[in-house]
Amino acid sequence: MSALVLMVVGLGAFTAGYLLYSRFISEHIFRLDSEFRTPAHVQEDGVDFVPTNRWVLWGHHFTSVAGAAPIVGPAIAVIWGWLPAFLWITLGTVFFAGIHDAGALWASVRNEGKSIGALT
Repeated sequence: MSALVLMVVGLGAFTAGYLLYSRFISEHIFRLDSEFRTPAHVQEDGVDFVPTNRWVLWGHHFTSVAGAAPIVGPAIAVIWGWLPAFLWITLGTVFFAGIHDAGALWASVRNEGKSIGALT
């Protein structure tokens, strides 16, 4: 199978996940509200709670969640082949990693900015 075909399928899965699945999750599961005031605004103290540009927050979140993925993906490819690795990366990212990370952020924001450790 051509790498171009895999790339198109992967990008299609990411696009469908972004346009359809993320909308369903945000509207029906988490019931996100764009008018909700985050702890950074409500408890602003200049140290732990500081309103920040969304792209800066995205960068911080992205670097925090990248953990084991660079190790697990290639290990799956070596052990079981390229198709399970491809499925792990595309479907796992859309259906598992995204909902897990969104849920962790949602729980923290809805509970005065507490860490997951403090919430469990």
